[in-house]
Amino acid sequence: MEKFSISEVIEQAVQTEKLGYQFYTTMAKRFEKDEGLKKLFDMLATKELRHEKMFTELKEISGEEEPEGWEEASSYLRAIVESEFFLGKNSHLPQLEHVRTVEDAVNFAMGFEKETLLYFHAVSEIVKEKDVVDEIINEERSHIKWLARFKESFKAK
Repeated sequence: MEKFSISEVIEQAVQTEKLGYQFYTTMAKRFEKDEGLKKLFDMLATKELRHEKMFTELKEISGEEEPEGWEEASSYLRAIVESEFFLGKNSHLPQLEHVRTVEDAVNFAMGFEKETLLYFHAVSEIVKEKDVVDEIINEERSHIKWLARFKESFKAK
């Protein structure tokens, strides 16, 4: 399995945020008749753009020096990135034909956020600028909470 560089790890984080933005804007359009869901997806899309910018800045300031245990960390990160649910080997958003209902959209979003959170936790263990990644991790957690609350309110209807 090919080893990632630090720069590639952070670039994958940038790409993840771009894919999140793409997903949330697609879902906001798909479910535009549901005002609450559209608002949630629009807000999440905006947050993804902010995270993309933060990771881009992190990429510019982080060095290429490999931390201790990099071989194992790199393999773990590659396995997450190449997982079918996350980005797959082609690093693109999977087909979304299966997302037909509000519940499908929220469940997919929650799964994607959880996978993203796993990746970002691993990234935070290897970069020197932990505070930047930790801030993004905290926001990703809030995304999951927002989606869970929306899911509960949807079930209550």
